[in-house]
Amino acid sequence: MIRSRLSSTIERRLLVNYRVDPYVAAALLPAPLRPQLVRGQAVAGICLLRIGGVRPGWAPAATGLTSENAAHRISVEWDGPDGVERGVYIPRRDTASRLNAFAGGRIYPGEHGRADFTVREEADAVRVAFATRDGEVEVDATVEPAEELHGSGLFTDLAEASEFFRLGSRGLSPNAGGTHLDVLELSTAAWKVTAGRPRTVRSSFFEDLDRFPPGSALVMRGVAADWSQGEPMRVGCGAGAA
Repeated sequence: MIRSRLSSTIERRLLVNYRVDPYVAAALLPAPLRPQLVRGQAVAGICLLRIGGVRPGWAPAATGLTSENAAHRISVEWDGPDGVERGVYIPRRDTASRLNAFAGGRIYPGEHGRADFTVREEADAVRVAFATRDGEVEVDATVEPAEELHGSGLFTDLAEASEFFRLGSRGLSPNAGGTHLDVLELSTAAWKVTAGRPRTVRSSFFEDLDRFPPGSALVMRGVAADWSQGEPMRVGCGAGAA
């Protein structure tokens, strides 16, 4: 895989959050990862991301590509050489882009499945729905803007939620070999989120609402961001490079 930095603009990012029993979340994670808890609860979510201008860091923005993407994720932590580290475990990534599906796991970290997306953006709500080509996952989420964070059960306010997700910038996802997790890290000097209110949310991945009750949503728009490859993490033992 290349180790060069990719630049982009996060044109729209919806992060729909779920409260999860820690034992349920732990059963979905490979060692050495464990759920990161907020007020005794694990945090899962669906990230619905339209990203534009994706290109090598040295290339002009006009040469970049735009695509719709989605990731199911669980906030995690693990013991690193300098103490506890944090990020998100991403068991599944999906994309509308044929190029992303080819390049993910080969040219840059994170394997992607193919999916067909339906997007409707209006002043009072954004709807993003998709169905994966393999028939395993369907998602349909409508989020409306809100002045304050509502329905969270995890975070006391928008500032606390924003900081929690800002610090969990490393995405760790399984690769085809099954022995390591690929690591892709987001960095931005312009981190900014606003509050959203889920109007309707359905995900076949998180279909049991007793185990995965939906809560709040966060919205990000027009944020310049870079993506870089981190050292792979070995599965089934301590954190470390291959």
